[in-house]
Amino acid sequence: MPWTEHDYPDSMKNMDKDVRSKAIEIANALLREGYPDERAIPIAMDKARDYVEGDSGNRPVFEVKEDGEDWVLRESGKDKNIFSEDTKKALLDKAKEHVNKKDGILKIYKGDGDLEDTLYRG
Repeated sequence: MPWTEHDYPDSMKNMDKDVRSKAIEIANALLREGYPDERAIPIAMDKARDYVEGDSGNRPVFEVKEDGEDWVLRESGKDKNIFSEDTKKALLDKAKEHVNKKDGILKIYKGDGDLEDTLYRG
């Protein structure tokens, strides 16, 4: 279903208006290409933030992912865990604070490996 400025996914409600507008545009294009909603939305949000806010290329990127029985925080492209917790929720509390201190970007993944969300500030 195509989205508009007045009818968009709940996950976009706290976005800056300009970023949300771009995310809606990108998400609708992804839908036309055959992406399912659950993939189009996080991709569009990530791309819209890059497009509007721009400077993400110089910022460190951190990832929250499931690793066996634990959830881990790693810097993108590195193997060493920064934090490890039993639950995603417990890890996110630590991860957001760490990423904010590093002025980084936080990519949060689902247990199946799909990107769930991208946060610039925790």
